[in-house]
Amino acid sequence: MTWAALGAAGLVVVLAGCSHPPLPPPASNRVSPTAMVEAIRAARVDDKSVVQVTPLRDPNVDGFLDGASADEGVGKYQDALGKVDRALKLSPDAPDILQFRAEIEILLRNYPAADADARQSFALGSKVGGLCASNWQTVLEIAQSKNDQAVVHSALVARDACHKAGPIRM
Repeated sequence: MTWAALGAAGLVVVLAGCSHPPLPPPASNRVSPTAMVEAIRAARVDDKSVVQVTPLRDPNVDGFLDGASADEGVGKYQDALGKVDRALKLSPDAPDILQFRAEIEILLRNYPAADADARQSFALGSKVGGLCASNWQTVLEIAQSKNDQAVVHSALVARDACHKAGPIRM
């Protein structure tokens, strides 16, 4: 080999040692918060496993929730969260409102609060049906964003347990 060939080979080795494979995106940026919320809401659509019972509540609560939905629709997530918080002051143990707050918190990337609210919603709510599935889909989405496979697995099992076949009526 000539000196030029040895020099070129040495340069290739040095340059190859300096290169790095591209880093994977941060775990929290792999899925957008909007896509996470869409998956959470899809988990409760068309659930026919139980009869859905909606309690009567203060019309002010519905007003705050309608306002929060409108704010969410135009991307005013912080304003939406404020309205949901006001609804919760009037109806603090409403699992559906806690779940809605968890979804808004995901849009704000406040994953620890969203996880806590989804779990609290499950604790207060029905253990079957669409809301239950949304609770566990929330936990699942957050765990996937952190690449926490143990929690992903347990959340999948819990979510699937929310869907029970309804009674056969003749």
